[in-house]
Amino acid sequence: MTETDSRGNLRRFGSHLSMRWWHALIVIVVPPVAMLILQIALFQVAQQMEGPADGTETLSPLRLLAVNLSMIVTGVLTVPLVARFAGVSWRAVLSFPRRLDRRRLVVYLGWALGSTVLGNAALGILAPDRTPWVGFGVTGTTVALIAVMLLTTPLTAAAEELMFRGAAMPAVASWVRPERLALAIGLILSSVVFAASHVATDPWLFGYHVFLGLATGVMAIRSRGLEAPIAWHVANNTFTAILNTLLAGGGDFSVARAAGSGGPHLLIPAVFVLAAVAVVWVREGRVQARMAQN
Repeated sequence: MTETDSRGNLRRFGSHLSMRWWHALIVIVVPPVAMLILQIALFQVAQQMEGPADGTETLSPLRLLAVNLSMIVTGVLTVPLVARFAGVSWRAVLSFPRRLDRRRLVVYLGWALGSTVLGNAALGILAPDRTPWVGFGVTGTTVALIAVMLLTTPLTAAAEELMFRGAAMPAVASWVRPERLALAIGLILSSVVFAASHVATDPWLFGYHVFLGLATGVMAIRSRGLEAPIAWHVANNTFTAILNTLLAGGGDFSVARAAGSGGPHLLIPAVFVLAAVAVVWVREGRVQARMAQN
C-alpha cells in the first residue's frame, strides 16, 4: 500500500510505498544479484557461440547483447515484484500520485539528448586523452554493435531506472517513518547499490556512478515519477555508446571499469548532468505551481 505522513497526506514519490522490512530487503538485494547471475549465464552462451573472450575491457555484439538482456529481463520482472510486495498497481511503481505521462518522457528526452551531446563534446575538447576514442571506423562489427544498441540500450537504461529508482529507493525508504529522512536514506543507499551493480573497481568511476544515481533519484522525486530519469538514462547511454562505437576504429565496444579508468575528467560530464537535474527541478516546479493555481 502507499504511505502517508503524520498529517495523513500522501508521501512523495520515492517514499510512497509500504512493505514489510524483509520484502524491502528482497527488492534491494535480489534484482541486482539476479541480474549478475543472468549476465554470467548469458555470457557462457555467448562464449559457446563465438569462443572465449580475449580478456580485454571490450564487448563483442553478442556479449553486449548478453549484458543488455540480463538488465532488461531483471528490470521488467522487478516491477510486479515490488507491486506485489507493496500491494499496489504496477503503475504506482512508475509514477505517483499522478499517472505516467508520455509527454513528459518526450520533452525530457529532448533536453537529455542535448545535455549528453554537450557533455561528450566538452569531454572530447577538454580531456581527449581520457576518452576511448581511437578514430572513426565502420566495419561489420560496428554495424552489429549499433544494431544491438538501438534495439536494446534504451530498454536497458529504462530497466535500470525501474530497478533502482522505481524499486530500490522506495524499498529502502519504507524502513523509515519521517518522510524527508526516508527520502534521503532511500536516495543514498539505492545510489550506492546502483554503483555497486556496475562492478567498477576505480574509485573515481564508482563515485561517478553514485553521483548519477543521486542525480536521477532527485529527478524522480521532484517529478513524482520515472519519466525524467528514464529519459536522461536512455539519451546518455544510447548516444554515448553509439558515439564510442563509431570512434572505436571499427573494433569492439569498450567498457573501462578497472582501476585507473576514472579520474577528475569525470567532473566534466557531471556538470552537464547537474544541468539536466536543474532543468527537471525548474520545469517541475512550474508544473506544480500551475496545478496548485487550478
